[in-house]
Amino acid sequence: MADRSEFAAEAMQYAPQLYSAALRMTRNAADAEDLVQETFLKGYRSFAGFQEGTNLRAWLFRILTNTYINAYRAKQRRPHETDLDDVEDLYMYKRIGALQASSRSAEDQMFDLFTDDEVKQSLEELPENFRLPVLLADVEGFAYKEIAEMLDIPIGTVMSRLHRGRKAMQKRLFDYAQARGLTGDTPPVTNSTTSSTHG
Repeated sequence: MADRSEFAAEAMQYAPQLYSAALRMTRNAADAEDLVQETFLKGYRSFAGFQEGTNLRAWLFRILTNTYINAYRAKQRRPHETDLDDVEDLYMYKRIGALQASSRSAEDQMFDLFTDDEVKQSLEELPENFRLPVLLADVEGFAYKEIAEMLDIPIGTVMSRLHRGRKAMQKRLFDYAQARGLTGDTPPVTNSTTSSTHG
């Protein structure tokens, strides 16, 4: 059983990460501060039940996420569902000529093309039920199982929302790319285009 007196020393190191995530969730600095404050208060109160040796960061993020869902979703009555199924897979990859064939994933290369603000904006514009899984997986690096526990949904739902959320982000980023002239008609370079010297 964890000692409450150790809570501040151990938990405060995660404050910047929690605030950053809270800001992306609430999209408002004052609300983000309140959310982090409430997270630490709840964490302190229930720290005696925290199992030492387990992941404190994941435990705190679970409190943060649950607090956000309970407090802020209540304001909206019903989470906003959006149909994203009409966006094709690898939407961006098929349209941006600047991506090269390499050992790095298309998604990694794609994000290199954009500013942090553009990526952040495309994430923030996602409907909440897609934004939270993408935020927890791609920004905070949590595993599907951890996200499923935080959001209290099945792993399959996490994977589905991640897939659809990422597709929507790609669609939004493509709009930025188009505005910046990155969407030339040149198809991505592949190894099959190199001519053979044999024969």
